[in-house]
Amino acid sequence: MTIVQNVPGATNFALQSAISAYSDEAYTNAKKLSGSGIVGDNPEINTSTETFIGQVRWFKPMTPVINVASLTVATAGTGNTYASDFLLYVKTVRTYGATAVNMQSIVTQQDGLAKISRDFAEHRAQDEHNAILAILKGVAISEALNGACAGSGSTGLGGQTFTNDPTNKQFGFYVDLGAATPIIAATAAVQGADRASNFLQAIGMAYKDYEPEYAYLVTSPEILASLRSANLVDQTKVSEANINFETIFGGKFRLIQTRASQGFSSAQLTKINTGAGVDIVGVKTSFIVLPGAIAMKPLDVPTPVEIFRDGRAYNGGGSTDIWYRWGYVAHPAGYNWAGSQGAFPLDTDYQSVLEAAAQKDLLTVASGTMASTNGVWTRKTNSALQLGILPIFHS
Repeated sequence: MTIVQNVPGATNFALQSAISAYSDEAYTNAKKLSGSGIVGDNPEINTSTETFIGQVRWFKPMTPVINVASLTVATAGTGNTYASDFLLYVKTVRTYGATAVNMQSIVTQQDGLAKISRDFAEHRAQDEHNAILAILKGVAISEALNGACAGSGSTGLGGQTFTNDPTNKQFGFYVDLGAATPIIAATAAVQGADRASNFLQAIGMAYKDYEPEYAYLVTSPEILASLRSANLVDQTKVSEANINFETIFGGKFRLIQTRASQGFSSAQLTKINTGAGVDIVGVKTSFIVLPGAIAMKPLDVPTPVEIFRDGRAYNGGGSTDIWYRWGYVAHPAGYNWAGSQGAFPLDTDYQSVLEAAAQKDLLTVASGTMASTNGVWTRKTNSALQLGILPIFHS
């Protein structure tokens, strides 16, 4: 009740308690991935295709046949051949809106739709972040199934090492540090940068002689605290698109800190390790991501903002709807979309699996040895060295 009576010195007035104007509480969602350099463009993605999907084509690397000329042998030289390939990408469309009762503002003195409109940018950015994180997890699931399961084109040979052939798709594109932590405790023999050598080992195993100049390291607050306690965070930050990134190892890794869950549940890991391949021991997940590893291209959505008024509603008092619509193609470099081609995907679809060509959630798959299970993101490039998302499993 806001009416205060019998105020000393003013008992002949019905005084209203002072109330403030509305302010907005700040959003404290997990820090977003959508505004970072891991998101880029792919000019080959055409958002004007007629169906839910589109295709990107390219010529595959050639294995040249080199002939040695002869002055005495008249046999014809062997000619070279080349081949091409394509991958699929998928579109998605999202909507966001609300309804306001027109006469409500007489009582509240507030325009409810103004709050909806004011926060739209935040909510769209959050949606894009959620999609990117789902894709990271979906890629990790696909690659984990490659290394930890035997079947459906994989022989379960484990993850990346310094010596495996990167063109052999039967190795998962991940590094399992096992029981080791990314930042190990200091000892008399292990000091300074040696404490975080596992990250350097991981990127070296994955990219070998094609190691990138720099990459993004998606870290949890726990990992970042360990890096700071080891005094490994560089004093000089890297500025990119008005964002200042903390870095380690002289800018080798640009740190993206988020508390968003990057890893798998124990049930998911148990399911993955049911396969007949090399079990994944690390129970936590971090990601090393190359610049532009996920392409995001906006769709030209009809009527991106629409206002609808119904004057008859609420006994003639009327109501007003406002709806926002947007869409995009979000696609990880080097992968083919193997999921549904007849619907806009949900975030859960980005991290689902296929069992005997039927799309399912990982936790609902119960096929024993997982021999017929694959991720919805199938590796398409000839070499893993062209991939941009490296999951690291650790403790």
